Amino acid sequence: LFRQHIAEGWQIEEAEEWLIQGGNPWELNRSEARYLIPFGGRARADSPDGQCWIPKEQIVATGNDMAIAGWQAKHVNTLRLWSAKPAQIFDLSEFNEGNYIEAAQHEVLAETLSRVLYPDDSTPQGRELRLKQEYFFTSASLQDLLRRFLSTHDNLRALPDHAAIQLNDTHPAIAVPELMRLLVDGHGIAMKEAFKITRGCISYTNHTLLPEALERWPLDMFRSVLPRHLQIIERIDKFCIQEINTGETGVKPEAVCAIDYHDGNGGSVRMGNLAFIGSHKVNGVSALHTDLMSQTIFHDLNRVYPERIVNMTNGITPRRWLYNCNPELTGLITAAIGEDWVGDLEQLTLLNAFADDSSFLDAFAAAKKSNKERLAGKIKQSTGMTVNTDAMFDVQIKRIHEYKRQLLNALQIVARYQAILANPDADWLPLVKIFSGKAAPSYHTAKLIIKLINDIAQKVNNDPVVGDRLKVIYVPDYNVTRAEIIIPGADLSEQISTAGMEASGTGNMKLALNGALTIGTLDGANVEIMQHVGEDNIFIFGLTAEQVAQRRAEGYQPMHIIEESPRLEAALIDISNGVFSPDDKNRYKSLLDNLYHNDYFMIAADFDDYLARQRDVGAAYRDSKRWFRSAVMNTANVGFFSSDRTIRSYDREIWHSTPALLNQD
Repeated sequence: LFRQHIAEGWQIEEAEEWLIQGGNPWELNRSEARYLIPFGGRARADSPDGQCWIPKEQIVATGNDMAIAGWQAKHVNTLRLWSAKPAQIFDLSEFNEGNYIEAAQHEVLAETLSRVLYPDDSTPQGRELRLKQEYFFTSASLQDLLRRFLSTHDNLRALPDHAAIQLNDTHPAIAVPELMRLLVDGHGIAMKEAFKITRGCISYTNHTLLPEALERWPLDMFRSVLPRHLQIIERIDKFCIQEINTGETGVKPEAVCAIDYHDGNGGSVRMGNLAFIGSHKVNGVSALHTDLMSQTIFHDLNRVYPERIVNMTNGITPRRWLYNCNPELTGLITAAIGEDWVGDLEQLTLLNAFADDSSFLDAFAAAKKSNKERLAGKIKQSTGMTVNTDAMFDVQIKRIHEYKRQLLNALQIVARYQAILANPDADWLPLVKIFSGKAAPSYHTAKLIIKLINDIAQKVNNDPVVGDRLKVIYVPDYNVTRAEIIIPGADLSEQISTAGMEASGTGNMKLALNGALTIGTLDGANVEIMQHVGEDNIFIFGLTAEQVAQRRAEGYQPMHIIEESPRLEAALIDISNGVFSPDDKNRYKSLLDNLYHNDYFMIAADFDDYLARQRDVGAAYRDSKRWFRSAVMNTANVGFFSSDRTIRSYDREIWHSTPALLNQD
């Protein structure tokens, strides 16, 4: 998306230009995979089921393939990527008239579509570009799918028997009307039958319970960019209303239809509703998330289509997130139980037999220490900071967002810092707090939280009274490569989102697999991790999702809680007084005002319990045998969270496909 640079504590976004500068040597251009992607213009109303889109402009999508080798290269799949090119490259008449910039504008505008993924949508121009980009990638992929299908089959009505289309969140939800458009306008299939075929192919994975993250496009903009699709969505809504009327759900059409004509802003297209209506299955990504999704954002749709929602708990690939990134622990595990676990992660349960083996625990601890030393070297390289590898490495690595509550973690650091200053001679457990993650370019509150963490780090790390008792590190430019170094070296995994707001998380799985203990709320996949590793091997705190909803409904008053929490109040006062921002005392006024008067993400409500569990963490870490026994129990019992299991579940319950097994003879 972008390269993150930290300058004076602030996130600065820099363009990722490696693909533009040198290209990708692993990509193969596919000249046969070229498709025209239309935009704008008008859709004739006199031909509801026929070719009736007269676009204003067209852009060419060109396919580029990357080979993706499976484990031990037994299978090779193809990832097809798309680049945008202008249908009209150069306007010679404009050039000859001296309009040199206008002559090349088609090329510039076209290539903008695939230059930056998920462009900033905080402006009307950015929103239109985002919609165009989503449609561009979706249309190219669907046109390619139909071309390949028709090269070996002649009956498009059989498409659902051969093609499974998984919508990953709402970004590709335009696939529903686009596939219908291709079937109706391109192949003469009636609209109702096209809807049946489309629904048979498509399923939808929801990744968020945040209503604002379920995309809505203003009707006027949508009509301007994709007039034919709006026409088709209107027909989809009519089909949905017919389905509502055949049951006795009591659901009002305006609550579930894709088009919301009464949103107060001139109407909008609800992409989450569109994806739900146009799919044969809709899944959440953890058991809790799926339950909450059924009860909240898709409550009414679940009543209309009661068999549609299923759960598919997320998974991670053990080959990357243990075997490849943690050779020390991999070697120890393989020496103990053999190597079959790499292809069957649930075989890690065999490690339970070693949880009380002192020599195995010592070797496990040695592997962790080696990984911490490697991480410390990378921290020195990227930040200039030297950290004590005998300290506990407390890690929160994820996208910066208010609901993920990096702010709660930061406030706990301030409280600990104040306690050290008040009693420097106490027996403090050395602690290194490690953060990494990016904020969306237009998400100003998240960027302010990054600045606060770095301001706290500047103060704490340079205080001679504190020394090695506490260090705060912000590793810039979080990505997979950095995660592969941070995760094996983590002692404690911070999974502290507001309960009911994290769909699943996968960082929690990766860290637990590598022997980090979790401190977290009963949110997302934390609930299932606790069930697998046992309540004695995880540190749970805070309100439940049900309690969060109840507090909000009752009229939550964070000011009262802050006044009754001396340590939280003291931390907030220091931030307010500019202790961490002497150059600008009011820098964090907006953050503090929100905490005092709103606190939607329940930071004040969970703060004292969080501190109490952090004390439990410290006590457990001092008991090395207890700690590493719990670490082994985490690694041994999270095999369920393998992506192999997840994919088999999708195969069985959603795609209705079976693996094509390679003949080894």
